[in-house]
Amino acid sequence: MRPKTRLTLFFTATIATFSLSCNQPQTKSEATETATAVGELDRTALPIKEPSYPNDTTLDARNAKAPARFEVKAPAKAPNVVIVLIDDQGFGVSNAFGGPVNEPTLDKLAANGLKYNRFHTTALCSPTRVALLTGRNHHLNNAGAIMELATGFPGNTGARPNSIAPLAEMLRLNGYSTAAFGKYHETAPWEVSVSGPYDRWPTHSGFDKFYGFIGGETNQWAPAVYDGTIRVETPHDPNYHFTTDMTNQAINWVSAQQSLTPDKPFYMYFATGATHAPHHAPKDYIEKYKGKFDQGWDKLREETFARQKALGIIPQNAQLTPRPKEIPAWDDQTPDQKRLFARQMETFAGFAEHTDHEVGRLVQALEEIGELNNTLFLYVVGDNGCSAEGGPEGSYNEMMALNGIIGKADQMMNHIDDWGSPNTFPHFAIGWAHAGNTPFQWTKQIASHFGGTRNGMVVHWPNGIKAKGEVRSQFTHATDIAPTVMEAAGLPFPKSVNGTEQTPFSGVSFMFSFDDAKAADRHTTQYFEMFGNRGIYDNGWVACTRHSIPWLIAVNPPLKDDVWELYNVNEDFSQAHNLAASNPEKLKELQEVFNKEATRNHVFPIDDRRSERFDASIAGRPDLMGPRTSLTVYEGMTGISENAFINVKGRKYTITADVELKDGNTNGVIISQAGRFGGWALYMKGGKPRHEYNFFGLEWTNIGSPKALGAGRHAIKYEFIPDAAKPGAGGKCILYVDNQKVAEGIIPKTQPFAFSADEGIDVGVDNETNVSRDYKERENKFGGKIRKVIIDTKP
Repeated sequence: MRPKTRLTLFFTATIATFSLSCNQPQTKSEATETATAVGELDRTALPIKEPSYPNDTTLDARNAKAPARFEVKAPAKAPNVVIVLIDDQGFGVSNAFGGPVNEPTLDKLAANGLKYNRFHTTALCSPTRVALLTGRNHHLNNAGAIMELATGFPGNTGARPNSIAPLAEMLRLNGYSTAAFGKYHETAPWEVSVSGPYDRWPTHSGFDKFYGFIGGETNQWAPAVYDGTIRVETPHDPNYHFTTDMTNQAINWVSAQQSLTPDKPFYMYFATGATHAPHHAPKDYIEKYKGKFDQGWDKLREETFARQKALGIIPQNAQLTPRPKEIPAWDDQTPDQKRLFARQMETFAGFAEHTDHEVGRLVQALEEIGELNNTLFLYVVGDNGCSAEGGPEGSYNEMMALNGIIGKADQMMNHIDDWGSPNTFPHFAIGWAHAGNTPFQWTKQIASHFGGTRNGMVVHWPNGIKAKGEVRSQFTHATDIAPTVMEAAGLPFPKSVNGTEQTPFSGVSFMFSFDDAKAADRHTTQYFEMFGNRGIYDNGWVACTRHSIPWLIAVNPPLKDDVWELYNVNEDFSQAHNLAASNPEKLKELQEVFNKEATRNHVFPIDDRRSERFDASIAGRPDLMGPRTSLTVYEGMTGISENAFINVKGRKYTITADVELKDGNTNGVIISQAGRFGGWALYMKGGKPRHEYNFFGLEWTNIGSPKALGAGRHAIKYEFIPDAAKPGAGGKCILYVDNQKVAEGIIPKTQPFAFSADEGIDVGVDNETNVSRDYKERENKFGGKIRKVIIDTKP
């Protein structure tokens, strides 16, 4: 095992020496060259250059001495690194930060480490992740929003430039083993296919190992999982849950890595899909919170606020910000709504506690192999604030909200007892999101206010931190994590990686705060921007403007008309006192700072569009299909992502399948897109071809041939003719067999912008969840032969 002593910090290139000898005499120049090559390792250019050796004329190897083997090793005493990133969990959720949810692992690590109460994110998933994993601001990573909403403008293209090497690549090239588990969500959507390129996949971004999902969310009961770049089927286990699965994979990897190479440090990125919607949790965890949220979200905010003060998480003079008028009051809800909403929060709380339990299993594994004390363990409790993307009343199916469709409680009451089960894809009401971000204003996506950007973080490292159970209040940001890890490892920032000059870190290391609670801030200026919501932090002051609201996206004002606010957050922890009217000079000063920072980070032009940007042609980003109006697919092509498939939404299209049947009783799926919570499928049942359109798991249109087809070759064609060429339009659907119409129907409405965030297109089967209830999940493989399927969208 590597020594478990505290690292002495010198942010310098590490010196590694090894001897070199051979029988060949060296000239002075050769000796100098060799000394330079093998004496000091130059870690400022990666990969580290191999030494050059003088030519050797010795004939017989028995008479020569080989030089020492060149091997890049991490600096002596460099710690292991684990970054845990929880999804969509706000500052006021966990009990460690005063919230109502029991998270004992977070508590345990905090008791022996540090809590940071002024840590910041970007207000959204992908942008926070790229900032955390590269140390550069999200627009420099071209991640101004989630990757699925990329545009054609620098700062928003969705493709990380080569000048921004991830932390994982820096550590890997410096002698670390690296692995990522869980959610990634940093790959451009048009690059998620077998055609690649794989440059921005995890295993080409510095990680030796990846097990998880590529997109923004997944069904925890039936996830779309990749092992490396290969789509894999998860175990057919009725008790399966993805968070448990990814934890098993992480434990197996780190145990094997330390077994085989105990002297080699590891870097693990452990990013759960939880607690992002869908809120899927084992029922026993949900039941732990039965009745604990009947008081409602307004009262919960007051309770959390009181606990936060009692714990010293927030200053005693902090104030609880008022509920915005756009968020409904709990007392205004009907009894049925309150019953449903309470169940939504019970489910979310169970989901969060279950997630922390799985993190605890990872911590226990590190203890058992003797590596926890020598591991810099950063537990980041949220990549943004709690999400209000569920809308005012929550949603039985979160994909509705992502398509801009607001759910209603009366649509969901029949799911109250199975909320969080495989029969739902749920999200909670906005009032709970606001309560989860106590004491701050607003929610995820709203980068102007701390409700969107302030998250709790715990840092645990017994070998490197003397203080225990203390709170740190230095201003910190997601971009500070990579510089902190590099300093802890004793590594310099590389000026060049893989031949490309590197953009400097945007963040700064916060190691200075580990043993000095009163140390002055070093991250003194930070911009924020998301969908037009923008702000600037500068030396204790914040100027900001809330431009848009996630659930009111149709009423965005002109950007030039936005009203700015001003806060002195050195004295006003929660942004409760707007000083814009009393100090206009300071406001103007900070607006100028924002413009300067926004310009140099490629924030302009600002794009406040949301759902419509799911359509590549509207957003202006690359589309794998390009101008094509026809796509031919073949049997065995499964897991094709929605962004790598021809777009059939809001337009006329046909699907023509060339099939061979063994007999007149063929069953199985010919082609399907997405699954239980929205999609479509062309399939056969009892020898009869059928098509089903599934509208968000709420309405189904099924048409089929009245007659079974005989053995032999057949052409099965489906046609959709929309009422209007626009997203969400309904229309006529027609089914043909061998050029003869056999059925038709009316689809009242269609999904406008997206079918699924994870389930894709399968040919010859319907994987993950099934589109139609007319066939069984995981038992629907086509019984005949599919020669080809042609999808045609030609006008």
